[in-house]
Amino acid sequence: QVQLKESGGGPVQPGGSLRLSCAASGRLPENYAMAWFRQAPGKEREFVAALVGYDHDPHYADSVKGRFTISGDNVENTIYLKMDVLKPDDTAVYYCSAGSTGALILATAGDYNQMDSWGQGVLVTVSS
Repeated sequence: QVQLKESGGGPVQPGGSLRLSCAASGRLPENYAMAWFRQAPGKEREFVAALVGYDHDPHYADSVKGRFTISGDNVENTIYLKMDVLKPDDTAVYYCSAGSTGALILATAGDYNQMDSWGQGVLVTVSS
């Protein structure tokens, strides 16, 4: 099983930027989906962004489109989430996850157990 470890969280002021990293141990299948989810206090976990398929096509939740950028480094087996123009509503624990494309589709609908691996999460706090 692939193990994932996030880093890069912390406090930031509204309008600021952060970059999260997720390092994966082991070799990932070429058509794996790598994704970021987040969970705010008292709320359900929600999809944020993903790299999908052989071409690593990026997909974003509407709430972060135009502000967040997901990217990957195949050599380092790492994905990143660059977050710009951060808002207080972005405050959450951010989780990295890996699984098949089909598992990702189910996870975006709330069936998180379909994903093969989850990181431990990093806290992002957007506050003045």
